[in-house]
Amino acid sequence: MNSTIWLALALVLVLEGLGPMLYPKSWRKMILTLANLPDHILRRFGGGLVVAGFVIYYMLRGRLGG
Repeated sequence: MNSTIWLALALVLVLEGLGPMLYPKSWRKMILTLANLPDHILRRFGGGLVVAGFVIYYMLRGRLGG
């Protein structure tokens, strides 16, 4: 894989790990709240994250010459 993809994956892992490492009780509460949401809300939330990720990728791709 491209080294940029590995770098992006590493950054995601660092950011995802900060929540449970620094605020385990709040993180657990948030996960339990998300687990109780209806499927259509989770799909909208996930879709929004995917769209935001593609937009950021598209914007950075032009700047970084990808």
